[in-house]
Amino acid sequence: MYLSVKSVKPLDGYKLLIRFENGEEKIFAVSPYLSIGKFAELKNLSLFNSIVVRFDTIEWANHLDIDPEFLYEKSVKIEDEHLTYKALNSSE
Repeated sequence: MYLSVKSVKPLDGYKLLIRFENGEEKIFAVSPYLSIGKFAELKNLSLFNSIVVRFDTIEWANHLDIDPEFLYEKSVKIEDEHLTYKALNSSE
């Protein structure tokens, strides 16, 4: 399913809060990818926090982006306010 990214917010623990065009908000963990190629640059928190929506996906200041289909498939859906709070405040 192809859904455009409408907003993104960097979170603690190298996670992203992403809202997709269907209104779903999901959490994407970047940490599993931080040892792969250009993703290693995102260990720099200033660079990690430079995330923006560009066209229909996300992009960092180093021009690294991720396919929106991949983001949607690999993100965890936020089910309720408790999970939202837990996801937003977890650094695991």
